[in-house]
Amino acid sequence: MQKILIIGIPGAGKSTLSFILAEMLDLPLIHLDKHFWNRGWAKTDEDIWQEKVKKLVLGERWIIDGNYNSTLHIRIPPCDTILFFDYPAYLSFWRVLKRSIFQRHRPRPDMADGCGEHFDFEFYKWIWNFNRRHRPHIFEMLEKHAAGKKLIVFKRPSGVTRFLDQLRHDLKNRS
Repeated sequence: MQKILIIGIPGAGKSTLSFILAEMLDLPLIHLDKHFWNRGWAKTDEDIWQEKVKKLVLGERWIIDGNYNSTLHIRIPPCDTILFFDYPAYLSFWRVLKRSIFQRHRPRPDMADGCGEHFDFEFYKWIWNFNRRHRPHIFEMLEKHAAGKKLIVFKRPSGVTRFLDQLRHDLKNRS
């Protein structure tokens, strides 16, 4: 695992897992939110965004954390491993709501400067409808671009725990 793509529904734990894996595997970590969002939650223009992502995937080793369906066709081909959080919307919705309450206005280490946690009704709607509206596109992109890649799908948090336990075991036995 030298080029890991972490995708899936918001609030599932993509960034948390990416921090853990970056430390365990000593891989550079790229949070797409840090590159897409500008101060005050201003979006990057789509053409500029596509070019940024093309440059980000040129590295020899990385973990890229983030959804951004519009760039999956750029990110899937160079990766060797895809970790897909395919959680129920209600679970992710609840996690993001809790995060918004307890981390309100605080910056997150996986976000751009000037983008503190806040209540965003449109984002909550987007999460609630994610599996119906965005999940099919992810599967379409995986089918089209992920042949020969290691694909691990997490259906619930216990799957992530098992994955990390197995990885720790494998790394310990390799040393």
